[in-house]
Amino acid sequence: MDVDLGMLVVRLALGPMLVVHGANKVWGGGGLVGTAGWFESLGLRPGWLHARVAAGTELVAGTLVTLGLLTAPAAAAFVGLMTVAALTDHAGKGFFVFKGGWEYVVVVATVAVGLAVVGPGGWSLDAALGLPFSGVWWGAVAAVGGVLAGLGLLAVFRRPSPGTA
Repeated sequence: MDVDLGMLVVRLALGPMLVVHGANKVWGGGGLVGTAGWFESLGLRPGWLHARVAAGTELVAGTLVTLGLLTAPAAAAFVGLMTVAALTDHAGKGFFVFKGGWEYVVVVATVAVGLAVVGPGGWSLDAALGLPFSGVWWGAVAAVGGVLAGLGLLAVFRRPSPGTA
């Protein structure tokens, strides 16, 4: 029961945080148009596509982690998102997040991998449905698969403007 409660707390910290990030990309400030422009400024082209893919991935993966459903595949999505963030928006700014650094994204990705290893706990849809998406293998899938997905996206779609990182 202690582990179940602990994993619920982790899921309720991680999942809704990502849902809110995705919702902000769609409905916050400049909406999808503003998000697309921001992605374009990071060299992610076409920005309109990346705004939708990032927002959709954040909304879905965050919801899945919150519910404890398909937890390890959702954790891989977290790692992929944080890989792209670390190598674009947070790159070259050092460690500390208050200086724009990569501290935050590495913590989010690492906690997601830990969640994939330990599992969502007994108070989850994975447990209720008997889905076996946790363990060392699934942690490796989340870590390696997420990083490879993020690097693949950047290799195919990142086209920085001259003078940007």
